[in-house]
Amino acid sequence: MPLYALLSQALVAFIIEFDNEFEHQTPHRTTNYGRTPGAKHVPWLVSMVMWVKFLRFIPPEGLPLTELQQRAGVDKKELKLWLTRLSKWWGYLEVEPSFVRFRTSGLKAQAVWQPLEQLIETRWEQRLGKHKIQQLRESLAAFVNQFDAGLPDFLPVLGYGLVTSPQPPGNSTTLSALLSKALLAFAYEFERKSELSLAISANVLRLLTDEGVRARDLPRLAGVSKESIAMALGFLAKRTFIVKSGNLIVPTPKGREARTVYAERLRKIEDQFDTAKTVRLRQSLEALAPMKSPEPYPEGWRAKLAKPETLPHYPMILHRGGFPDGS
Repeated sequence: MPLYALLSQALVAFIIEFDNEFEHQTPHRTTNYGRTPGAKHVPWLVSMVMWVKFLRFIPPEGLPLTELQQRAGVDKKELKLWLTRLSKWWGYLEVEPSFVRFRTSGLKAQAVWQPLEQLIETRWEQRLGKHKIQQLRESLAAFVNQFDAGLPDFLPVLGYGLVTSPQPPGNSTTLSALLSKALLAFAYEFERKSELSLAISANVLRLLTDEGVRARDLPRLAGVSKESIAMALGFLAKRTFIVKSGNLIVPTPKGREARTVYAERLRKIEDQFDTAKTVRLRQSLEALAPMKSPEPYPEGWRAKLAKPETLPHYPMILHRGGFPDGS
């Protein structure tokens, strides 16, 4: 398996376990699966990226919007977009003309979020072996340190065309942050000269055979949501990388060429990195493989779905709450 895919599957597994625990501990509501029994005025369930991208920067007493913008490293337009979602749509925040603070339900969510990364890291050490996780941490740090430019602490919400949008550099050394930085090194380099994003290439284009694949099979084969597959297929069709033949999605000559170029480019990118650090990182990830989707709590929304056969080769983080498989 390509190194970037090993990184993706480890990161997605970590985020899903983080999200499962947050869902278990926090009163919440969902669009399709109801709400916590007996709970009123609770926030809409979101994924870890919303905590890491914005909510971790807000203290319990709140702060001025200008300071939040500076801490999160976003422009005014993006800040306004996410504050609308986190306040009016999802119910975590109260926003005044120049100030933002948590609602009561948001403060409860914050108290659950704060220790969760360390909790999941500790679980991984207990379940997978403390020595293996320490080796992974050390190999990730060595791999990431070869890049002069700072890398973000998290995988961002994908932009138009499911492109990995640039984000401000971070300084976190948590396991999830190191996994994100290493994976982003591949994504930024790949997308710098590619018409297609790594998310589309890895989760859709890679799976299309010359004879075609049924559209309904792609979510299962890729390990991502049908909504994210639909977005990717729409982008590919608009740019003539695919055509629909009956119930099959078939790559055009342009699509077949792009599929070959994608695989070749990823191999070349991996070869550009420090060989010893790359080998060590691969070994530490393979020691944990195969990564599987964590078991959800019985009451969790993921327990109501078929168990995934695989994890994504690249996270499909959408505006739909930031879940790593596009859910």
